[in-house]
Amino acid sequence: MTDQNLETKYQALLSYLRQFDCIAVAFSGGVDSSFLLYAAKEALGDSVLAVTAVSPIFPSSDEKETRLFCSKYGIKQEFYPSGDLSKPHFQTNPRDRCYHCKKDLFTGIQSLAAEHGILTVAEGSNMDDRSDYRPGKIAIEELGILSPLQKTGFYKSEIRELSNQFGLPTWDKPSFACLASRFVYGEAITENKLHMVEQAEMGLHNLGFRQCRVRIHGMMARIELLPEDMDRFFEKRTRESVNHMLKDLGFKHVSVDLQGYRTGSMNE
Repeated sequence: MTDQNLETKYQALLSYLRQFDCIAVAFSGGVDSSFLLYAAKEALGDSVLAVTAVSPIFPSSDEKETRLFCSKYGIKQEFYPSGDLSKPHFQTNPRDRCYHCKKDLFTGIQSLAAEHGILTVAEGSNMDDRSDYRPGKIAIEELGILSPLQKTGFYKSEIRELSNQFGLPTWDKPSFACLASRFVYGEAITENKLHMVEQAEMGLHNLGFRQCRVRIHGMMARIELLPEDMDRFFEKRTRESVNHMLKDLGFKHVSVDLQGYRTGSMNE
């Protein structure tokens, strides 16, 4: 898409957001929600509130990044403590876990926003998100949460391109989903295993594997890497380093998925 077409689409997003007097944005610090929050700030100025969920299913480093982003762009931010692990329909990890999780999360965000006199809540789903199994989207629609990036037809590549033009620090940030998505359906989600996954992925990032996943099956780790990273991963020193690192975290077996990194692989 040409720069002119992208600018036209961005102006359409701003026009859509300006129809609201004020808005709360569910802000995770990812590529999409950062772009949406930036646009909301440009459209509505100080009538924007960023709401960031705090939970064991989100890496602790993300909270720090959201604080820095809001401070840089002068956006008011509130934190919503999500009690995911206390809910049976979360712990048992059924196939519709995401529905219940999103329902609880956005109900809480709506309540927090209402305390600030804000009745409109938005989230950052884009056009690419429509292709995967996402029961959480049903909960978002039931609660009347807005998805402005889908409404105005934005795809991930366009969001990254404009984010780069605007100088947003998230423009090339790897895609991320909550840590609960690393668990096979039906396997109990525990805080200890969430920590194991978070530390394993952080270790891989520190070794230079920016886009990766560590899926957990019982006490086995299944690593997903970009195809172009596999040769480097299988170098003896790197392979042994990763094996020792994950074993030290508590994994009994470590494997590599030869199909490589892909979103939603647990839905296959």
